[in-house]
Amino acid sequence: MQGMTHFTASPQLLAAGRDIAGHTVLISGGSRGIGHAIATTLASAGANIVLVAKTDTPHPSLEGTVHSAVADIDAAGEAGRGGRGSAVVGDVRSDEDVQRAVQHAVTTFGGIDHVINNASAINLSSTERIDPKRYDLMQDINARGTFMLSKAAFPELRRSAGAGRDPHILTLSPPLNLDPRWFGEHLAYTMAKYAMSMTTLGFAEELRSDGVQVNSLWPATLIDTAALRAIPGGARMVQGGRSPQIVADAALALILRAAPAPSGGFLTDEEVLAGAGMTELAGYAVDPEAELIPDIFL
Repeated sequence: MQGMTHFTASPQLLAAGRDIAGHTVLISGGSRGIGHAIATTLASAGANIVLVAKTDTPHPSLEGTVHSAVADIDAAGEAGRGGRGSAVVGDVRSDEDVQRAVQHAVTTFGGIDHVINNASAINLSSTERIDPKRYDLMQDINARGTFMLSKAAFPELRRSAGAGRDPHILTLSPPLNLDPRWFGEHLAYTMAKYAMSMTTLGFAEELRSDGVQVNSLWPATLIDTAALRAIPGGARMVQGGRSPQIVADAALALILRAAPAPSGGFLTDEEVLAGAGMTELAGYAVDPEAELIPDIFL
């Protein structure tokens, strides 16, 4: 199976931010979709990417493996500022795999400067319809995986801060919106995603004096991914969405410090890009004529 097209860093953001060439980013997931877009975009800006993901072999219906993603990362780096990729076939639910991913980043690239918690499981079933296996999967990947991967990287992030490299933990999770609607519609998923967001609040306070920034990032609209297109009605829904590049550019802006973002914030891609001076977003739309569909939890 061929790799997906890589995404490229915005020249406007590169001009506005700091140089991250040689920084190391540990990303969970990323074989496809938003994580893939972030990984290739950061590589084009010069960052080295360690991708920890389970997809060692092709999925029967979804394109991309951790290996094809690393090939795309390398291609993006070669076309841009020289970032490189390295794969760790692993599962964030496994403590051994998490430790192995952290050590791999240290051995391969000399440390960790940024962690991006992208891996996530989704099931929008109601409480009566969710089965224990799927409930546990979301809690284990979303909540526990985010917590443990970030925790394992703390020592390296502190070292990065001490070296003046302004490290960041960035988690793809929503604002803590306590509107009962989001609990009533899909309680199990909401609990798992909000647990990810709670790590942002907690880590930001724990690491504030160490100089490690922590934020959550969430798309303001639906994002066109293969996973969304695969669900019933998904091909129609993505017409009201945007390319994954908008989330990748927002992540890049935060890592570059091209947009102001106090630690512990819950940010949307639109807000981040506006802070970086990018307010014309029509180019990200799948269909510029279609009405944009807001993402959930907003």
